[in-house]
Amino acid sequence: MIITIDGPIATGKSTIAKKLARAIGYIYFDTGAMYRTLTYGLLKHNVSLADKEALKAFLNSFILDIKIKHGERRYFFENEDITDKIRGEKVTQFVSQVSANKDVREKLVSLQHELSEGVNAVFEGRDMGTVVFPKADIKVFLTGRPEVRARRRYEEIINKYPSEYKDLTLEKVLEEINSRDHYDSTREISPLKQAEDAFVIDTSDLTSDEVVLKIQEFKDSRRTRLKET
Repeated sequence: MIITIDGPIATGKSTIAKKLARAIGYIYFDTGAMYRTLTYGLLKHNVSLADKEALKAFLNSFILDIKIKHGERRYFFENEDITDKIRGEKVTQFVSQVSANKDVREKLVSLQHELSEGVNAVFEGRDMGTVVFPKADIKVFLTGRPEVRARRRYEEIINKYPSEYKDLTLEKVLEEINSRDHYDSTREISPLKQAEDAFVIDTSDLTSDEVVLKIQEFKDSRRTRLKET
């Protein structure tokens, strides 16, 4: 069974997807981290999206290296653990335009399809239920008020990377979230949008555990309805 969880930035997707996967014994895949890993590689080797030949060569040699350490997924590039680095300001600045590139998306969507074969998994991202897995068994779309999401994002960044983001302000985060929402929802390639058959949850006033419970209840009720038919 494939469960997809989509939604804009700072709706709690990663935390919720991890907790859901752990609760029901599924594998968890953070597709955003996959795009960040690839973005890190492009930046490291100074590969421009405008240089078609260089980009093609990079994508042909790119290997998605994920390892489990102490129960957590760690992301590697050229044998370097970059799990923390891919959340840094530089990667964050470029990941949106990288993930909107057609060739990049084709590469990673192909990898995501491979990872989904023969497993029960929760895939978290922005176009999982609309583009990557349009026939997913359960599709969830998370939303949230921009002000709440900005506060969450701000606190998360400040707590995890205090030295790198010491000049960050809540106002700047809100501005970036609104800008990112507009860009992701209007881009030509795989825009962020809600699947017609998605279960929509506004996470603004809910804890991650409450959201996970709602998804589990939806999953169980859907299974019951399928048995009845």
